[in-house]
Amino acid sequence: MVDRVSELGDALPLFAPAVHHVEICLHPCSTAKSSVVKDHVCKLLHKQKVAYSDFTITEFADQFLSEHVKSVTLTDTDITSHGKTAIDLISDTIHMHVFHLDMGGPGTEELEEEEDLAAASQWLLPSADFEGLWDSLVFDDAIKERLLNYASTTLLFSDRSVNHNIISWNRVILLHGPPGTGKTSLCKALAQKLAIRLSDRYTYGQLLEINSHSLFSKWFSESGKLVMKMFQKIQELIDDKECLVFVLIDEVESLTSARKSAMSGNEPSDAIRVVNALLTQIDQIKRYPNVLILTTSNVTGAIDAAFVDRADIKQYIGPPSPCAIFKIYHSCLQELMRTGIISPSQQLFDLQALEVMRFVENDATRLSLLLRNVAIKSESLSGRTLRKLPFIAHAVFVQAPSICLEDFIAALSKAVDRQFQERENLAKDL
Repeated sequence: MVDRVSELGDALPLFAPAVHHVEICLHPCSTAKSSVVKDHVCKLLHKQKVAYSDFTITEFADQFLSEHVKSVTLTDTDITSHGKTAIDLISDTIHMHVFHLDMGGPGTEELEEEEDLAAASQWLLPSADFEGLWDSLVFDDAIKERLLNYASTTLLFSDRSVNHNIISWNRVILLHGPPGTGKTSLCKALAQKLAIRLSDRYTYGQLLEINSHSLFSKWFSESGKLVMKMFQKIQELIDDKECLVFVLIDEVESLTSARKSAMSGNEPSDAIRVVNALLTQIDQIKRYPNVLILTTSNVTGAIDAAFVDRADIKQYIGPPSPCAIFKIYHSCLQELMRTGIISPSQQLFDLQALEVMRFVENDATRLSLLLRNVAIKSESLSGRTLRKLPFIAHAVFVQAPSICLEDFIAALSKAVDRQFQERENLAKDL
């Protein structure tokens, strides 16, 4: 039952577990109407009949889809299925989202010509820069689902005009944890995901990533003006009701340190007014239904209590467990098989299937067990490091245009050992 959700009215079903989502990315030059595209994709799904997990289709027998559609993706089935073994593509409720990717990349927002740092980077969403980013992020906890549910409730409360004076929410998300765990990437991926999911509601999205360091001018007397100029720009974006606006403040603890230094007498007292002005502006824009403020911090203990109190969700993002590490490695190896760097392509079981099949002796189970062992000994490495290791494994231990899967897993194991040895050497130097 395709697109039945659009008849339900409220925002909440957009993210409810009972609804499956198909994202349809159009070719850049396509001018096809969304309704026509959905009709053709509906027929495609009906031919496929059933699905058991996420999938992406990029080649089509349908001439119309070949001309207009870059990809059709059934996504987030791990969130929407909730243990269901099969998704009925004919009778299950499926919501389709048709969109173009912006190919322009980020622009920069300069508040003062004499400043060395750009005040912000700005993306038109959905952006090609963030294509596939959401799916590449692997977490142990249901963090993605929690963030989607938060956005759903935010929209619902706005739609129903819930009185802010009775029930308060600030449209602020705080992701905190050690460096390299994917906090900033998750913020960008969430903005991209919501811009796609809400494409029927908002014509486009804007992501403004604020360089918080640039808000504190080398001349503190000018910093207040910089903050006001920044939020004037944000207000201009919010005033367009067709636009869904995301404000990303990375390393928000830098705001806290500036205020603490000022209060201890190490910085001009004007710095206190600058940070207070920033918090005041955040309080003002929360009244608008088409804005979400995304923040990150590497140093949880340094975040100002006044800011923490404003965050509706305070989500810790830690290093991945061996289970999540296995999924990260699994996706990396699939990509290398897709590109022919690992050849020939071979099956690798995921951990759930491996648990069932591990007593069956074949190459798939043997190689999957080898990869699981590499994942176990990779524990404590950050997600950022894990994504680099397949490259390091090839650069240091392979250096060949093509390699078999077993040999590459062995090279990956050596790369993990090398990573821990480099850590140990750096610790000695310090």
